[in-house]
Amino acid sequence: QVQLVASGGGLVQAGGSLRLSCAASGFTLDDYAIGWFRQAPGKEREGVSCIGSSDGSTYYGDSVLGRFTISRDNAKNTVYLQMNSLKSEDTGVYYCAARLGVCSWSRSGYRYWGQGTQVTVSS
Repeated sequence: QVQLVASGGGLVQAGGSLRLSCAASGFTLDDYAIGWFRQAPGKEREGVSCIGSSDGSTYYGDSVLGRFTISRDNAKNTVYLQMNSLKSEDTGVYYCAARLGVCSWSRSGYRYWGQGTQVTVSS
């Protein structure tokens, strides 16, 4: 059974850090671009970051550029999102997703989705 499991969320103070993990089973992540999306209550899911399948190119949304870092550990079949200098507006459910080929900001084309992990940033 193919699965993506997102973990690492929690409650953190503004200015703090969290490291999210996206672990795959049933398929190999290095064949896929991996995106992170987030959704706040009452809002549409938005793209946060993505890492490419072949050359390791990385992409970041404007609101997180310079604060978040996406990376791969192919030996562990896992992608990470290091989140630093967290702000209250970063609060939401974070989802990882796998897409064959190149990164995209659109949810369309992502074949597999994790269950999401809650990130709450307090003042």
